[in-house]
Amino acid sequence: MTTTTRKRRSLLAAHIADKTVLANGVQMPWFGLGVWRVQEGNEVVDAVKAALRNGYRSIDTAAVYGNEEGVGQAIRESGVDRNELFVTTKVWNADQGYDSTLQAFEESRRKLGLDMIDLYLIHWPVKGKYKETWRALEKLYKDGAVRAIGVSNFHVHHLKDVMDGAEIKPMVDQVEFHPMLAQPELRAFSKENGIQLEAWSPLMQGRLDNPVLLELAGKHGKSPAQIVLRWDLQHGVVTIPKSIQEHRIRENADIFNFELSAADMEAIDALNRNERIGADPDNFNF
Repeated sequence: MTTTTRKRRSLLAAHIADKTVLANGVQMPWFGLGVWRVQEGNEVVDAVKAALRNGYRSIDTAAVYGNEEGVGQAIRESGVDRNELFVTTKVWNADQGYDSTLQAFEESRRKLGLDMIDLYLIHWPVKGKYKETWRALEKLYKDGAVRAIGVSNFHVHHLKDVMDGAEIKPMVDQVEFHPMLAQPELRAFSKENGIQLEAWSPLMQGRLDNPVLLELAGKHGKSPAQIVLRWDLQHGVVTIPKSIQEHRIRENADIFNFELSAADMEAIDALNRNERIGADPDNFNF
């Protein structure tokens, strides 16, 4: 391996334990487990334990997922030191507003059974409420109840609006991000403003039967899912694929022993169609 290659690889996530550094200096794993639509009880407990057994150290949940208690139980039963873990949860739309956000946070903290939340996010940009919600997140951060604060599903104009008059800039924006929705404008704005982008639904809910992805999978001896997750990381985007099956959880994490070339990255970039699987943050009704 040449010096140039070594230097280039050192800039990329090369191990499941590798972390990005947020604007406030907090370290956040590049890779984690998302638990959207994972049922409370044994299903989420088993999935989180499986992830932790296989080296994952970041778990992403939300109040509306209804599984915070199971996530907390799995963490306690896993035997993994709490200081090694990075736990994210989110305030739901119905709880937005200053006082109600503070109350919702305490409920999430109680259900998780954690004194400290690593990252707390505004789940969606609810019109007329998200700036007051952000003010509550700033208080939680200043009070030391959370290590980092951010947003989810915010477009550039939402970020600009919430930053206008804010004391603290969002440290993370968790958004729908995948080859069909590559978000170049948002990526550029986030990089310019020191906001870490994070991908939800990185695997397009299994819609991976694409000739380009299949060709690259064959080239690298990987699955199309592994190609997409590697593409995320090489774009500097934190990724949190969901699975409840241990073999899939293990497979999703097997992406640190290869690298996509510049040509590979460009081929995947060219798949962008600005097509969403989820709701548009400018037009949602939940």
